[in-house]
Amino acid sequence: MIARLRGKVIEAYPNRLVVDVQGVGYEVFIPLSTFDRLHAAEGLQVDLRTHLHFSQLGQKLFGFASEEERDVFLLLIDRVSGVGPTMAVSVLSGMNVNDFKKCVVAGDVAGLSKLKGVGKKTAERIVLELKDKVGVVETWQDAAAGQVSAGAADAELALIALGYKQVDARRSVKKVLDTDPSATTEILIRGALRTLQG
Repeated sequence: MIARLRGKVIEAYPNRLVVDVQGVGYEVFIPLSTFDRLHAAEGLQVDLRTHLHFSQLGQKLFGFASEEERDVFLLLIDRVSGVGPTMAVSVLSGMNVNDFKKCVVAGDVAGLSKLKGVGKKTAERIVLELKDKVGVVETWQDAAAGQVSAGAADAELALIALGYKQVDARRSVKKVLDTDPSATTEILIRGALRTLQG
């Protein structure tokens, strides 16, 4: 699995980049949010978080400027029925991550259904399935209220994106924080995974 890509952009388009990594050109499909955030242009050095997606039509590599974008992408394709990679990229292209979170927390179906390719029914599913099945909204609300640190919230969301329940993710992250209050997000994720798999 290709999880990260670091190299030089040799072709730049709003929806995809070709990144040269030691002489190999990787075609990476990106949301507009990533394109804008990177100010993507030929010759630019980039460091992308990636997801390699397999389907009956082949495989596609998707890239993101931040862990947060990739986490939302994975939540959408893994947890919301009827949402595939193309629609998930469309969601991230039409709305930044914070606005997306606010829409889900507020149950703003109208706001989500304005996104290209997302109708009312899909918007309702996004709100319902991220709210009820995953517990993502609770993590977002707690982070916004300052009850959970940003690093802990990011670690929780990463674990949720991997398929763990929000309650279990929070418990395991808290265990790591109890032993190491200054742990980075990466350390929290690694430590929590050890707890969850042990």
